[in-house]
This record gives sequence, structure tokens and C-alpha cells, in this order.
Amino acid sequence: MSEALHTLEGWYCLHDFRAIDWNVWKSLSASERSRAEDELFSLLGKYQNTENEKQGSTAFYSVVGQKADFVFMHLRETLEELNELETEFNKSLFAQVTIPTYSYVSIVELGAYMAKPGSDPMQDPEIVARLKPILPKSKHICFYPMNKRREGNDNWYMLSVDERRNFMRSHGMIGRNYAGRIKQIITGSIGLDDWEWGVTLFADDALQFKKIVHEMRFDEVSARFGEFGDFYVGNLLDQSKMAAMLKL
Repeated sequence: MSEALHTLEGWYCLHDFRAIDWNVWKSLSASERSRAEDELFSLLGKYQNTENEKQGSTAFYSVVGQKADFVFMHLRETLEELNELETEFNKSLFAQVTIPTYSYVSIVELGAYMAKPGSDPMQDPEIVARLKPILPKSKHICFYPMNKRREGNDNWYMLSVDERRNFMRSHGMIGRNYAGRIKQIITGSIGLDDWEWGVTLFADDALQFKKIVHEMRFDEVSARFGEFGDFYVGNLLDQSKMAAMLKL
């Protein structure tokens, strides 16, 4: 039996993708639309307060294409808090004009090798900052789920620990070449959702998403073992940009 590598876990994560039912939005009266916007912006303010208190973080982005209109990426200490966030939003008037299109539940994850031997990783400020990050407010976001293949000679889970480490070392070198251009958040979802990991990339230049994913496809760990779900890309939203989107 191949040895399982241990991981370090931080905040729980929810990607909540929604489409807007524009026919329903247009059918609301002006006062109803105003109230719906006020409720949404009140929730965004609440999310910002949570982030200011370093008890979680939220990213809010539009989605380009027909898969969704916008996404919330929430990080919180517990799974219960994510459930409460969903319920609170779903009770709002604005939520009544949205259609859930996709969601993804996971938890921020790092390899246990990041911790110094014999130390408590949660006492290391650098590790804690990576496990409980404040999400970037970069111009663009890219999200995709992925698995490691389990087929024939390309079964990731039958490789030895050393083989997996060597593969990931070369894979990681590509990522480090994009430091300063792309911020990456890896979340683990084995036992939490249908895929094994979620990858969320943030960048001020959306072209960097294409470049890093293209380059990584030629790396052996992706070429042999990578399986990828749908990609979602979008642009940073704030109150003024969302108001402009909703204006009739």
C-alpha cells in the first residue's frame, strides 16, 4: 500500500456561482430592485467586516461566459459558518433573482512538509498566513477543480512518496516562475466534493492564466496524472461595478 502524505488544513472554502435571471430582475419594481441591491451591498459590507477582523475572507467576481454571472469565494473557520453564509444570502431578495449554477466545497490545504520537524505549524506565522489567507483583490480570477488520475500505469495513488515528491517538485518550480504575477490558493476537497482539489488563481493580467496552465500541461505530473474540470474566469466586482451591472 502506498503511503498517504499528511496535509495541513486551514479555513474552509465555498465557491458559490450564480446566474442572474434577468427577466425576473426586470419584472421587479424600481423600489424592489433598490431594496435587493441594498441587501446585497449590506452583505458585502458584512463580509468585509469579517475580513477586517481576520475571521475569514471573501472574493467577489463576475464570471465571463455563460456558466454563471458572478461568484462568491468565501473562506471561513468552520463548515457551519459557510452554511450560515449560504442561508443568509438565500433569504435575501437579491438571491430570489439568481439561479445557482455551480458550487464547490473544500478547505485550504498545504503539504505537511511545510512544517518544521517537531514544531507546531499553527504557531508559524508564515504557515498560518497561507492556511488562513486574505484573498487577493486582483483584477481577475480563474478557478478549476482537478483530480489525480487513477488508471493503469498512470495511477498517482500507487506511486511511492518519493516519486510523488519528485513530480511535485518540478511542477512547483513552474509555479514559482509566476511569483508576483499570479497568486494561487489550493483547496483540498477529498471527501468534501466531487473533485479532489480546487485551484483558484488571481492575477492582474488574465493572460497569465493561459500561460501558466499551458506551461504546466507539458509537465509530466499534469500530462500523465492531471484531470481537469470546467474553468471559470472573471473580473473583480465591487459595489459600484455590481450596481452598473444591475442597472437597467
